[in-house]
Amino acid sequence: MSGTAQEIDLHGLLEPVGQVESYLKDFIDQRPLPGNLRAAIHYGALGGGKRLRPLLVLRCCQAVGADMKAALAPAAAIELVHCFSLVHDDLPAMDDDDLRRGRPTLHRHTNEAMAILAGDAMSSLAFELIVTRIADPVLACSLVRELSIATNDMIAGQVYDTLPDFAPGTSDMTKLTTIHHHKTGALLRCSCRMGALVGKASPDRLAAMTAYGKAVGLMFQVVDDLLDVTQTTEHLGKTAKKDEAQGKMTYPSVMGVDKTRAEVARLHAEALAALEPLGAPAQPLRDLCHYMATRSR
Repeated sequence: MSGTAQEIDLHGLLEPVGQVESYLKDFIDQRPLPGNLRAAIHYGALGGGKRLRPLLVLRCCQAVGADMKAALAPAAAIELVHCFSLVHDDLPAMDDDDLRRGRPTLHRHTNEAMAILAGDAMSSLAFELIVTRIADPVLACSLVRELSIATNDMIAGQVYDTLPDFAPGTSDMTKLTTIHHHKTGALLRCSCRMGALVGKASPDRLAAMTAYGKAVGLMFQVVDDLLDVTQTTEHLGKTAKKDEAQGKMTYPSVMGVDKTRAEVARLHAEALAALEPLGAPAQPLRDLCHYMATRSR
């Protein structure tokens, strides 16, 4: 197993993010839109962030032997869906948050109505992007299928988290994994699968990417739960200890901090094991897994 976080070339690993940013801005700017709506979408979609989902799309495409540039459209599309979800999650009716990526949330920067409409637009623009930029109609259809299922699973996860409807007797651990596999894991798994599909992966390689995406998708949120209780608002760029204040279940609240760290290590190993059949071309995905496991924000 290679590399601690210090040994990873983060600059090289994250380098394709700039291509996604440019591609996303060009697509938004070429689409006729009211000026204030365009400005709101710029604020919500181009305002920084980790860009892990588009990076996974590109690196998974690369890992199955294809050119990353072929995956720019689905990479940009899934980031639009992710950004729409953040804008809507921050609204007063949802998490009622004032800070995102170190600056005011979109509804604080503009107003609640514009934040709702900009989020709506980002969601539908994602699918427009795929069907207008992917020339192969069969591939476009496959990508739309993947992204639409994942988007609805993400929305279901938000319902499980904020308006829960679990069967009586469901354990806290089952509730928690269900929330995380849907709310956060769905788009991360989808990222890996879309990258593999663009790269025309064999069924075995698509299965490997799916297993990797499932493990890192859950691991990412478990790490987020840890950071929420161990880091400050200033460091995170978003409100710390928010889940605790809202009485939400998290891995630390259910398992404790030490067992949560052990769960991160378990999922880390599971993700790396899923990549073994892919050999050297999957090294950026291994490095990305290490980065996600050891990040501090």
